[in-house]
Amino acid sequence: MKDKATSFDIAHMAGVSQSTVSRALSNSPLVNKETRERVQRIAREMNYKVDKNASNLRKQRSSTIALLLFEDPSPDDSLINPFFMSMLGSITRACATFNYDLLVSFQNMNGDWHAEYEDSHKSDGLILLGYGDYLDYRDKLTQLQDQGTHFVRWGAHDTEYPGISIGCDNYQGGQIITEHLIQQGAKSFAFIGTAGQRAPEFMARFQGHIDMLATHNLLPQEAIQYNAVSTEEAGFDATQKLLASGARPNALVCASDLIAVGAIKCLKTHGIGVPRDMLVSGYDNIPISGFTTPTLSTVQQNTKKAGELLVSNLLKLIKGESVADYLMPAELVIRESTQRAD
Repeated sequence: MKDKATSFDIAHMAGVSQSTVSRALSNSPLVNKETRERVQRIAREMNYKVDKNASNLRKQRSSTIALLLFEDPSPDDSLINPFFMSMLGSITRACATFNYDLLVSFQNMNGDWHAEYEDSHKSDGLILLGYGDYLDYRDKLTQLQDQGTHFVRWGAHDTEYPGISIGCDNYQGGQIITEHLIQQGAKSFAFIGTAGQRAPEFMARFQGHIDMLATHNLLPQEAIQYNAVSTEEAGFDATQKLLASGARPNALVCASDLIAVGAIKCLKTHGIGVPRDMLVSGYDNIPISGFTTPTLSTVQQNTKKAGELLVSNLLKLIKGESVADYLMPAELVIRESTQRAD
């Protein structure tokens, strides 16, 4: 007697992967209509029946959370933004508190990472850290939301963005660091960091910065801003372009600590002292910011609380409880890079 047809047999006949067969048979929106109908037709012709016991077993909770990190350029081989390192520790501890295991993996923006965890049931839900270009990332979030995946993310707070977000008030952070620089006597400024829809967190910091300048009647007709992703190299290159333009602002407002470290290196190569000739601030308060020369004034985001909220909110979603976006206040950390000697 011929063995019963399997999903692998259907995959072979349909010319697709076995995971695509699973998604098509469950009417997943991740499979286009034509492929879905072809797979379902072949399944009917082969008298394929879903093993309900196996299906129910797969739907049981795994007591595991998947943490997906976006690969970032980094000064070492980790490809993890240093800002997320402390948050990773907090997430790990919070999972242990709730008796959940943590599965850590990198997001592959060119792959099918958004479907993999649903199909294999490796985890009960996802935590997303980092995203690179948000316009590319947003489609993935929409698909996660459409297929009913439980997920939370660290990122910009906006009611139009899919999914539950835990983030920092970047607009307020841009305001408080700019106000501090004004109090230190700065009257002309440049912002170093990509500001636009592709980087909503940096954009919020920039907006807070220019609004504070406007409040103090210091906003020029055209604000000075140079794009840079969150790396030392990008900060160095953007500052090089700024200096090549002939501009010599009193203060540089950098969208991240890594950008600020690169900016300070560039200024030093041109004989420009920090803070003697120019004030420089960062954002994130990563560990290196307290050990640069000079030590770096920055904006603190509460990574301990962030990790706890990401885990607790995801578990609420898994249980079917209601949750909402949460925005944490930013805190000013003042160090040598913005304080001139009397």
